[in-house]
Amino acid sequence: MTIDTIVYEEKNNEKKIALLGEGILKEIEFVDNSKAAEGNIYLGKVTKKIDLANGRQGFFLDIEDEHDGFLNAQEDGMEELTLNEGQSLIVQVSQERRAEKGARLTRNLQFVGNYIVYNPFQFGVHASSKITDKVALEEYKTLVKENITGQEGWLLRTTSVEVDFSEIEKEMNELRKKYEDVRVKARTAKSPSLLLEKPNPLFDYINKHYPDLNEVVINSHNVENEVKDKFGMDLPVNFSQNPFKDFLIDDAIIEALQKEVVLKNGGRVTVEETKAFVAIDVDSGKDTNTGPISRLNSEAAIEIARQIRLRNLAGKIIIDFAGSSEYKFLKPVIDVLEDELKKDYSKATCLGLSRAGNVEILRVRRRPTLQDLLSKECDTCHGTGRVEK
Repeated sequence: MTIDTIVYEEKNNEKKIALLGEGILKEIEFVDNSKAAEGNIYLGKVTKKIDLANGRQGFFLDIEDEHDGFLNAQEDGMEELTLNEGQSLIVQVSQERRAEKGARLTRNLQFVGNYIVYNPFQFGVHASSKITDKVALEEYKTLVKENITGQEGWLLRTTSVEVDFSEIEKEMNELRKKYEDVRVKARTAKSPSLLLEKPNPLFDYINKHYPDLNEVVINSHNVENEVKDKFGMDLPVNFSQNPFKDFLIDDAIIEALQKEVVLKNGGRVTVEETKAFVAIDVDSGKDTNTGPISRLNSEAAIEIARQIRLRNLAGKIIIDFAGSSEYKFLKPVIDVLEDELKKDYSKATCLGLSRAGNVEILRVRRRPTLQDLLSKECDTCHGTGRVEK
């Protein structure tokens, strides 16, 4: 199901963006300007150095967030770092803080444009696996290589081959300037300090789903004008004082916080978030349909993919489908699940069937889950959710 409606609401320091398809809430993002958002770039100050496994080291950095952020000194593609407490370093938030854990930081900066991503510390030209026009892709990769200056890395985004290359070239220069501005600002800034704030993600969502959008609803005239200036008058943009209320999104969010999801034919999907992984169980429940169990599991696979995006579940996700765990029965269900996960803009990889008969998924974690954002562990039951008999 494509995204045909985007609803944007901002109040005080918080922005909320909801993506809908045929009236169904598919994905939601909360942006709190008071916390270190994924994509923000800081001049951080080292507060502590720790020893990790295999002789590696890590650092905690003050980035003016509630908790110090964590940086692995031996990141992939970067030489091992040697720092002392009190030193300053340019870092970017790769994962936002959640619960009691601080943000995850990286030195491998990324500058994201509408059509291309700039990696000043990488090398080569790469592309989104979602680009289907391979002829145009090869042409654009060649043109990007011809415009490379020195050692730098670029990644062509999904919609890059749909615009004239002059737009790509213009954006390459803009992203290079952003990086240079960060470097200049860092020379005189006092750590900890914010060097570059992540742009409003609304524009990125519109760019991703532009061809299928029927409506964008916004409660800020300033943002409404920005969207019209950036995307032109062909995009239907409407104003509403309380768009989340108009589209019943708050009700859908409350539903998304429930552990149990009832399927159309009466089956159930139960979602349990633990500190180690997310456990998802599929049960036939009150399913009165006389069809095979594979139909129930296929229906559940579609709903599970939606719940993963909606709740922003990430890390290890383990699914126990109903019925037999033999591969020959679950292979068609896994195919359905993989097809649905391809629609997810966060990288989600289906690892297949484990020896225990569970389907395993790994999804990149960038932001806290919906549960982490909107709830906290109960002080009375300490998260068990159970009462004494």
